Amino acid sequence: MDTIQALSLALLQGLTEFLPISSSAHLILLPELVDWPDQGLAFDVAVHIGTLLAVIAYFRSDLVKMVGDWIRSLTGGPTTDDSRLTWYILFGTIPVGIVGILISLNDTVENALRSPLVIAGSTILFALVLWWAERIASEQRSASGIIWKDALIVGLFQAVALIPGTSRSGITITAGLFLGLNRETAARFSFLLSIPVIVLAGLLKGYQLTHSTDPVQWQPIAIGVAVSGITAYLTIGWFLRLIDRSGLFPFVIYRLLLGVVLFALFLPDPG
Repeated sequence: MDTIQALSLALLQGLTEFLPISSSAHLILLPELVDWPDQGLAFDVAVHIGTLLAVIAYFRSDLVKMVGDWIRSLTGGPTTDDSRLTWYILFGTIPVGIVGILISLNDTVENALRSPLVIAGSTILFALVLWWAERIASEQRSASGIIWKDALIVGLFQAVALIPGTSRSGITITAGLFLGLNRETAARFSFLLSIPVIVLAGLLKGYQLTHSTDPVQWQPIAIGVAVSGITAYLTIGWFLRLIDRSGLFPFVIYRLLLGVVLFALFLPDPG
């Protein structure tokens, strides 16, 4: 992997991980479009570490309070909104963890899901679902109103994001809007929910890496961690400000256009 490829993929990962446009789809498609070799497991682990560091850094104050209240609740302290939110995040991670393990054990299913046509179809389908959620959203509930049923539903939606093209952040924000959460609360809950998911994905890829015979290239790894982390950190703040002003409709349009382009590029010629 050369420096240009490492920079491009790391920048793309950091930009798309927390936007409702699917990072996995873009990371699969860019090498396809420009005929790059596969970036390898080590680089995938690196960009996951970068985006994990970004979301932890951005929400560091919230996380310190959440984890502190959660630990105190385990030792007989009072239950607070922050300790409950921590439980909901852990609870909401269970569905994607189970489905992710099942998919990783079946290479046929995993490879089939990485098809450009599957990506194109899911990109368009979940653009329309996001548009529907945006149209009917009541936005009457804030973070203090989240309950365990919300966490389960958002967690089940999150498991669908294992289909490339769906977008983990997009589908979880969509679920939050369906449940009546306001945009900012839905987005913040989605981003916090990403932390254990990125950890699990990184651990899985790290386990696969330990069983890989591919040589580790340390320069692309350093680029992957640094560039994806900085880009993701800046993207989180920008996105939270954007949806407060403009909503999610611009991303619906982007996904629809992207899906059409993908079908045009990868749909077999009937002749």
